Amino acid sequence: MRLRWCALLVFACAALLQGCTLTRAQIRRADALVAASPGRATLCQRADHCALPSPLLRAADQALAESTAQHPVNIVTLLDDSEAALVARLNLIRAARRSIDVQTYIWDQDDIGQLVLDELVQAARRGVQVRILADQLFSFEDVDLLDRLARVSPNFHVKLYNPTFHAAHTPPLEFAAGVLCCFMKFNQRMHNKLVLVDDSIGITGGRNYQNRYFNWDDGFNYVDRDVMVGGAAAKEMAASFDLFWHHKRSVALTHLRDVNRRIRHDASPPAWPTPHYTDPVRVARAQEEAEDQGWLAQHLTDPSLRTGRVDYFSDLPAKTDEPHERSVRAFTSHLMHLVANAKREVVLQTPYLVISKRARRIFERLHKETPPPRIVISTNSLASTDAFAVYAMSYKHRKRYLTKFGFEIHELKPHADSAAEAYEQANVWDQDGTMPDDDGSGGEGIAATGAAGRGKGRHGGGRPRFPGTVRRPGLFGSNGRRNRPAPLHSSGRRFALHAKSMVVDDRFAMVGSHNFDPRSDHYNTEAGVIVYDPRFADELRDSILRDTEPQNAWVIAARRPTVPVLGGISQVIGDVSAKLPLFDLWPFRYATSYDLKPGCTPLSPFDPKFHDCYTPVGDFPDVALSPKLIVTRLITAFGAGVKGIL
Repeated sequence: MRLRWCALLVFACAALLQGCTLTRAQIRRADALVAASPGRATLCQRADHCALPSPLLRAADQALAESTAQHPVNIVTLLDDSEAALVARLNLIRAARRSIDVQTYIWDQDDIGQLVLDELVQAARRGVQVRILADQLFSFEDVDLLDRLARVSPNFHVKLYNPTFHAAHTPPLEFAAGVLCCFMKFNQRMHNKLVLVDDSIGITGGRNYQNRYFNWDDGFNYVDRDVMVGGAAAKEMAASFDLFWHHKRSVALTHLRDVNRRIRHDASPPAWPTPHYTDPVRVARAQEEAEDQGWLAQHLTDPSLRTGRVDYFSDLPAKTDEPHERSVRAFTSHLMHLVANAKREVVLQTPYLVISKRARRIFERLHKETPPPRIVISTNSLASTDAFAVYAMSYKHRKRYLTKFGFEIHELKPHADSAAEAYEQANVWDQDGTMPDDDGSGGEGIAATGAAGRGKGRHGGGRPRFPGTVRRPGLFGSNGRRNRPAPLHSSGRRFALHAKSMVVDDRFAMVGSHNFDPRSDHYNTEAGVIVYDPRFADELRDSILRDTEPQNAWVIAARRPTVPVLGGISQVIGDVSAKLPLFDLWPFRYATSYDLKPGCTPLSPFDPKFHDCYTPVGDFPDVALSPKLIVTRLITAFGAGVKGIL
């Protein structure tokens, strides 16, 4: 009875909210107040709007000028390094002369979020047309901040994609109502990431605007990747952004119920504030590097490749509206086509190894070829991921991945050497060689280094005064402090994989937002670039394989039974259990994790000598007993029908 009343309450709330749409008069009133806001004058009257010189934009302009329809020219830069990825963005924002378009899934109000947002505001104030399109569920929740953004400059425009009940803020009851009453619409999110400057150069990939995507979180960071492309492909980026910007699910701030109300009830909001950073020294270093020509040359222009064909692909907005139309899933379809035509090797990096039905058919067919192409997978372990519910589905299907698809699976260790080295390069160190505020805690100790803990760090006390510091939880990872990874036996700073990339046959490579999972296939819109250049493919392949080295990842391989007869019986029971439609209760799995023995060289898990050189370390190495470990087991047992949601 109680559940029935709760359901009725949620539906009543949904019906009430659906009816609370704004009138045209309310929207016109808010628009008029925005237009009358003080301090909106453009500060620079020069034709270039006081843009700073940029070698990145200059190279892109040259490539664009030399491009023809038959012979496109592009400048491509792989942004593995998080510091280079941030500095490139800052440099391009300051160099913009006409326009900046930004598309993202998450925009937090930590140091990274504040820094990039303030740089964009300053660009708008000098006369550059700035447009930001962010997914509503995980961005700009604070109404005070959105009120300021609506009024800060006539050149600054923000829209939120697919807002729940036409509001910026989604409290728990409305969240539940959105799931129950309008699940297909609510579940479809805009997962694209793009920064486009002057329609000449763009950055796309996996990074959102949050500290952990740029190695600025003191406790937990993502191993991520972007690619910067200047030249002909930027025109495809511009066309894609315009499609999303003008789509009905992209809603202007004055059309959102809570923001509209705040604007109408607060005729004179405070002026745009100066950001208050928890680590101003680190921020200042990035800002200085953005104008340091030597640094830009060493880290960005010198490693760039001049190449020909580069394709930017994006699914169409609201692709769940027409799920059977191939055109709305253009990016997904093209990726599947590339994989299906592999002859020698597919190297794939994804944070979530949950394969869609279409991908399963492709990989199963490839594995039956003679000889089959090698399939190398770099993904997360339970010890590294913050999306433990998603990991449970990957764990459930390990035998299928190994035996039917021939996957060579490498799961990232939580303290991977490659990730730790990248973190050190992205942060300022004290003279004694120690990282300030690093208490060495792992696991649930990360709570101490969250928003409040960082505010009491080395460079200024207290919580940030910048508006919009509310942190919301994510659905199943990649956002919010509730989605901390599982506690570990070991201690130290932790890392998770978030990069989404693929190399096929050493000939072409993809970097983008697509996770190669059912959500990316059917629900979220995704975007990315495909570079048809063996040099770039080799560079990306080396980068992915570095994360699969023994010091960085465990190998997943078949379990060697300690008691042959009983082990064989256990595997038979496990096979039957895994095929049950709802309940997969057998705890002993076909495969487990392995670590390389000292003195051995890495081997394929299918090599006959594999078990001579590898030691089994358990199904969930380094993970301490915790509720998250138990929930992982439960989702493995009972979660067969939730892959599309996860």
